[in-house]
Amino acid sequence: MKTTGNTILITGGTSGIGLALAQALAAQGNQVIIAGRRQALLDQAVANTPNLHGVTLDVSDAAALPGFVATITQSFPSLNVLINNAGIMLAENLQAGDTKTAEAMIATNLIAPIQLTAALLPHLMAQTSATIINVTSGLAFVPLTRTPTYNATKAALHSYSQSLRHQLRDTSVEVLELAPPSVQTDLMPGHAVDPTAMPLADYIAEVMQILANPDGSGEVLVNRVKFLRNAEAEGRYADVFKALNGS
Repeated sequence: MKTTGNTILITGGTSGIGLALAQALAAQGNQVIIAGRRQALLDQAVANTPNLHGVTLDVSDAAALPGFVATITQSFPSLNVLINNAGIMLAENLQAGDTKTAEAMIATNLIAPIQLTAALLPHLMAQTSATIINVTSGLAFVPLTRTPTYNATKAALHSYSQSLRHQLRDTSVEVLELAPPSVQTDLMPGHAVDPTAMPLADYIAEVMQILANPDGSGEVLVNRVKFLRNAEAEGRYADVFKALNGS
């Protein structure tokens, strides 16, 4: 992925990793469109950032996608990068027997990026060079048992990204996977002040360095997340699982 001169759409771009990444990419001369559900947050996000635009979108509303895609591609015909970042992370008690929380996470974290990718793919394939970035998680590789469905959606999106990359290997569209470690954001209560989580500014700075100097793997992995990403391959899975979840 070239790091400047792009037109980029980022879902879930009003806070956390999405907003910080949008601001960093805009600062490098990219035109960046952030999508979110609440207009007030969009207005606040774009107020003082050149090259940043806001559009309303509920990614879980499949019925709204055709109209959204028609509008966004007409307004930004040079759109060549899609970053599927929107996501929710909720704790679950699987003994409670209620699946509503799980269904909401599956709709937002997995079904929505698949649907938006499919809807935008014809436009992206018509570009000289295009990129799809799916934001997964280190928990796709070793689960945090308090958030079982969240982990599962990210593991599924990791697998989907591998298949998508292979199917698009002979096209102009590259597929990257951004797998964060625990980062100081408001994804879950307490995360923003968790001293064991990676500071957001440090995370974004390292991501931008990797995007500028890719290793060819298709995965954007800061050093902090390799503890999770490589646990199984390095024979550390049981120990890392225990470190995350206790005995």
